[in-house]
Amino acid sequence: MPQSNNNKKKNIAIGAGVAVAALLLGAASYTATKPSDSAGGTVKEAAEGAAPSAGQQAGVYPELERLARRDAEDPLAQGRADAPVVMVEYADFKCGFCGKFARDTEPGLVKKYVDEGTLRIEWRNFPIFGADSERAARGAWAAGKQGRFWQFHEAAYADGSKEKGFGEDRLKELAQEAGVKDVGRFVRDAGSDAAKAAVKKDQEEAYGLGATSTPSFLVNGRPISGAQPDQVFDQAIEAAAKSAASQGKGSGKGGSASGKGGSE
Repeated sequence: MPQSNNNKKKNIAIGAGVAVAALLLGAASYTATKPSDSAGGTVKEAAEGAAPSAGQQAGVYPELERLARRDAEDPLAQGRADAPVVMVEYADFKCGFCGKFARDTEPGLVKKYVDEGTLRIEWRNFPIFGADSERAARGAWAAGKQGRFWQFHEAAYADGSKEKGFGEDRLKELAQEAGVKDVGRFVRDAGSDAAKAAVKKDQEEAYGLGATSTPSFLVNGRPISGAQPDQVFDQAIEAAAKSAASQGKGSGKGGSASGKGGSE
């Protein structure tokens, strides 16, 4: 069947492009943005000495930019689907530095860039610290099914929360704190095959990029590793917005809701 073969070749080509980008990612971009105090942990350094090709904007990879899903119905995202800048965030609820970013940096980015239409944040569950991480990721996904992902996110990353663990009873407490209306449904959703598949999809995407630590980010295809200072994110977002404007991409102003909060 020619159509099937064409699709298969296209998928192979895309996969190869991402693999090449990941090779560069490990050696150049992640190393260049890794916190000096190792705030985000270590990242596997593949292809040592690699650098962006001539003519390519330094540190930006088109293959990685295309990983932004821009699904207006995605409950694990906030900001306009047509925002000029998308930050994809790969994180784990057991990760202390992810919590630091969630508490100290992300709220400012939301206020400064998401609320005025420049930035969209897309969450990817990247559980790397064992069974507790996996349960928390599935719980977050389940909270999203009732429109309360970001509220669950806030509760799970509150000071002292991760020290309490993410057992089944604790997840129900977090769901209640997040305002999840049907906790029984939350429990069923968190234990479902759909939750496991969704978490696995995000996890495999992150590993496919060469990411081995959390938090890790892509800002319009520019990799950033770790809970970096605010100005690192400000600079990356503003540079991406400027580049998008020069290419005539949408402003993201007006139109659809942010996607944060609400319920089904």
